[in-house]
Amino acid sequence: MGPAGGLPEPHRGGSGPVLPPSVYARGMNASKTLLIVYHSMTGGTRQMAEAARDGAAAEGQGVQVRLLHASAAGPDDVLSADGYLFATPENLAAISGQLKDFFDRSYYAALEHLNGRPYASLICAGSDGQNAARQIARIATGWRLKPVAEPLIICTHAQTTKAILAPKRIAAAELEQCRALGEAMGAGLALGVF
Repeated sequence: MGPAGGLPEPHRGGSGPVLPPSVYARGMNASKTLLIVYHSMTGGTRQMAEAARDGAAAEGQGVQVRLLHASAAGPDDVLSADGYLFATPENLAAISGQLKDFFDRSYYAALEHLNGRPYASLICAGSDGQNAARQIARIATGWRLKPVAEPLIICTHAQTTKAILAPKRIAAAELEQCRALGEAMGAGLALGVF
C-alpha cells in the first residue's frame, strides 16, 4: 500500500496493477463530479443546462452532477470538479455578462490546476452562437481543459427586440441533444474515458 490514503504504489514492473496516475492523485473509488455552470436571461439556456444535468445524472452513471447558476459558482466549485459544461446565451455576439463574471472570479484561482480535464459548451443563440463558443474555447484553452465535444449551439431564430426578450421554450428534439451531451459527459467521467 502507498502513502496516498492506502492506495497501492504506482506500477513499477512485475505483476502488480497498472493504473493511470490520476487514480493515485484522486483515489480509486473517488466519485466523479460534473460541474454545469449556466446563465439564462429568458429561460432557454436554463432549459438546456437542466436537460444536460438530467442526462448526466441518468441512472447508473455514478457521477455527481452540480448545476450552478453562474452567480453562485466560483473557484472552489471549479477546482473540486472533474469535468465541466459551460452554458450561456449569446448576448451581443458574446457570452453573457454573468458567465464572464464567473470566469473572471474563477480563472486565476484555478489556473494550472485543471490541466486535461474535459469540458463542453452549450450556447443558446438567436442565429449564430459561434463567437460565444469561441470565447469559451479561449478561456478553456487557458485553463488547459480538453474539449470532448463540439459546442452545442441551439438557435432560437429570435431576431426582433420582442422575440429576443421573450421567454424561450426550447424544442424537445433540441433538449434531447442537450440531454445526450450530458449523458456522454457523465458516462465519459464515470468510465474514465476523459
